[in-house]
Amino acid sequence: MSHYTDNLTQLGGQTVAADTPETAVLERVPNPHADIDYVARFTAPEFTSLCPVTGQPDFAHIVIDYVPDQYLVESKSLKLFLTSFRNHGAFHEDCTIYIAKRLRDLLEPRWLRIGGFWYPRGGIPIDVFWQTGEPPKGTLVPDFGVATYRGRG
Repeated sequence: MSHYTDNLTQLGGQTVAADTPETAVLERVPNPHADIDYVARFTAPEFTSLCPVTGQPDFAHIVIDYVPDQYLVESKSLKLFLTSFRNHGAFHEDCTIYIAKRLRDLLEPRWLRIGGFWYPRGGIPIDVFWQTGEPPKGTLVPDFGVATYRGRG
């Protein structure tokens, strides 16, 4: 493997997801293009967590955009981190913002935003959005690309 992956603990082998988001390991690798501003996007259309009150499953479409600085998130570790929410009870807002803060703290990106498009609970969909500030000038930031929730009507 290359020197970029020397310190990674999850890539290249079978890995079990963490029991909780707090114990999940997020890893980073050097950004080989830290000299330019570009947007990297991760989309998790099948994100799941649990309602902290009822224990019933909640489902979301999560979109993460960021302009990297010195580091990129290692994608397998991100997938395992997101999977760690499957048995975790938290409100939609908490899940969405916790994901963003963990990535912000790990990567120290030039810019980061998250959109949590949650499917209805009790007939009401909840969408949660957050970003670290304005994206770097001239950076192409595409629309989230997720339609507003519509019922059958």
